[in-house]
Amino acid sequence: MLEDCHLPPFDPHSFLAFTDYWRHKHIDLGTKPDMKLVTLIKKDDPNSTQHIGVLLDNGQRIAILQAGIEAMTGSPSPFFIDMLAFLRGDTAARDEAHAVVEYITGQHPPDSIVASDSVTLLAPVPRPESIRDYMGFEQHIINCIRAAGLKKLAPFDEWVEKNFGRKRSIAYRLNKAWYDRPIYYKGNRFSVVGSDTPVHMPAYTKKLDYELEWGIFTGKSGVDIPKERAFQYIGGYTIFNDFSARDIQMEEMAGRLGPTKGKDFDTGNTMGPCLVTPDEIPDPYDLTMVARVNGEEWSRGTSADTTWTFEDIIAYVSQSETIHPGEFFGSGTCSGAQGRGCGLEMGKFLKVGDVIELEVEKIGILRNRIEE
Repeated sequence: MLEDCHLPPFDPHSFLAFTDYWRHKHIDLGTKPDMKLVTLIKKDDPNSTQHIGVLLDNGQRIAILQAGIEAMTGSPSPFFIDMLAFLRGDTAARDEAHAVVEYITGQHPPDSIVASDSVTLLAPVPRPESIRDYMGFEQHIINCIRAAGLKKLAPFDEWVEKNFGRKRSIAYRLNKAWYDRPIYYKGNRFSVVGSDTPVHMPAYTKKLDYELEWGIFTGKSGVDIPKERAFQYIGGYTIFNDFSARDIQMEEMAGRLGPTKGKDFDTGNTMGPCLVTPDEIPDPYDLTMVARVNGEEWSRGTSADTTWTFEDIIAYVSQSETIHPGEFFGSGTCSGAQGRGCGLEMGKFLKVGDVIELEVEKIGILRNRIEE
């Protein structure tokens, strides 16, 4: 922390001098603070102004970035207007945020730190530029075909796979197209809400389900991006719960299109609790993922089981199509050797009053309660 350092005389209008000092003291030594960013509204703010901040003390406090940079330099930063602006700023915004957090925790300027219980957290990016959700985990698609399509034939198909291999199974043969490319659907960006926000049960479903997912926000524009360079376009990670009305979804997709109202309803896309920058997660494909309903573990998996990586997805989407900062790509439901990632795969669904928690290692816990 800065209080333990001997700082040179600080010119509040010389931001570059400060960042050069910070780089020398912290980046070289590998002691930079965690970058878990949030979008928040102060509960006592009658105007409901949105701020972006960084979690401190295991989430007990939050550093307000714009307040910190104004105290440091006398001017606001274009990177800290909102989370979309931060993503557009790419590595320059991350560097500035690191420096500002060090300044805030060392100098404690007024109004730069708030208690977490004094704010309401929104989704990290309250309105993503777009939402695309994938089926990145092979076991999820196999399990769903057996649960929703094969039904009574599912045990027989599992026997076929066990004795003759997956490629001989019915579930595999019905989904050969999935093995050729990372298939996705486009979600409703206006139905995004954050952690601890109620999720309203659609009036038309009796089979509301959760999905244990996580995802990325893009951090820069590009087109025809090769897989080898795709990681550079990841701006941050978050947890994603793609709530689904399974009975309606199955009816709709029988028409060879969709999902539509099976996925699209108010509060149906929950994201959070924070955005973690990619430098904080050196190996994104080795993270434990868990889902709990009313405190009981229903699902457990690992990002290591993904078949289609985020790099695969970026390369595929950007073919003859420009991607832009602030787009969201969901991983698809995490199912694998350790467990099944949604209720459909297990034959059980959610009811009003249930509390669903999705936890992803190095990110946190996304929590929502089902209400009418």
